[in-house]
Amino acid sequence: MNANEALITKFYTAFANADAKTMSECYHPKVHFIDPAFGLLKEEQVSKMWEMLLLKSKGNLKIEFSNVKADDSTGSANWTAAYNFSKTNRKVINKITAEFVFKDGLIIKHTDNFDVWKWSKQAFGPTGYLLGWTGFFQKKIQQQALLSLQKFQGVQ
Repeated sequence: MNANEALITKFYTAFANADAKTMSECYHPKVHFIDPAFGLLKEEQVSKMWEMLLLKSKGNLKIEFSNVKADDSTGSANWTAAYNFSKTNRKVINKITAEFVFKDGLIIKHTDNFDVWKWSKQAFGPTGYLLGWTGFFQKKIQQQALLSLQKFQGVQ
């Protein structure tokens, strides 16, 4: 295992242990994070997002990861999050592909990709099934996620 594979492993091990502080230590101060739920987050927003998600899960989040690969500049991993979606209390099992870019021995760019329609069917049931594939619904999900993060950051 090279240094960047070890860094990815450290990140997901910390995630599985609900350790937001160690997760944050894996990120470069100028990190950019992108995913379908939040869109683009930068710098301290990224660590705050993970902290918020861990707190909202109230210990009911199971993280598994595999297929960690990295070279000197880029890396990837597959991970699965199993949890109850806070707004509906519906069970979600989200399979995610992560891609990383490294700088100064830390993660400077983290991109998570997952099927939003598959996720929304689990999180919202029939409504997600009917509307989860639409740009309108996906934009609404992103707006709600960002609003939750803004509220969380205001409380901190």
